[in-house]
Amino acid sequence: MDDIIQLQNLTKRFPVGNGHFTALSDINLSFGKGQFAGLVGPSGSGKTTLLNIIGSLDVPSEGTAMVLGKSIAELSQKQAANLRNHSIGFIFQTYNLLPVYTVYENVEFALLLQNMSAGERRKAVLQALEWVGLTDKEKSKPSMLSGGECQRVAIARSMVKKPVIVLADEPTANLDSKNSHHILQTMQKLNEELGVTFLFSTHDEKVMQYLKRKISLADGRVVADELVGVKV
Repeated sequence: MDDIIQLQNLTKRFPVGNGHFTALSDINLSFGKGQFAGLVGPSGSGKTTLLNIIGSLDVPSEGTAMVLGKSIAELSQKQAANLRNHSIGFIFQTYNLLPVYTVYENVEFALLLQNMSAGERRKAVLQALEWVGLTDKEKSKPSMLSGGECQRVAIARSMVKKPVIVLADEPTANLDSKNSHHILQTMQKLNEELGVTFLFSTHDEKVMQYLKRKISLADGRVVADELVGVKV
């Protein structure tokens, strides 16, 4: 399996006062297409920092992060934005939906930076809403939806551009158990049917039940990397 994410000797430091804080230290990981993997560990273990680097929202202090053949540290702001706009989807614990726009418009927003006709956008949006079971909510505003429905809109928005990689940062943190399982089953189905690589940051046991690979972080270091949930 060809690796689409390669992290080598990756270290990330942030300036603090007269010194610095090391958020990630000597990370060596790789991910192939179609993986359903999670970075797990307590708050402050470096999970979100690592997702941000993979998603080209930040750069390593040392080492390399190669994503889809591109070195994150060497991308210009425009190149990084282009990588995100076309190849990487993001799902956060806060849905980040635009309250004045409908469900349809929120999902379509991810396509406006791409060179697509209105007809092509409509076809893609309706397909994405069908994936998450919300075709009947396209004209609703976020305020009319439940928390679980809002997160499904966020998934549709991340998937509408058919990304190669989806980065999900604590995607079930604001959901009850029933909605969490619904969301995770939706993402699992998209992973299996479309071959999209999902990488989670989580300390939610419900999420861990669905992972096929679990990477444990502590104090910015990888302490375990194991295949789980795989029928042998």
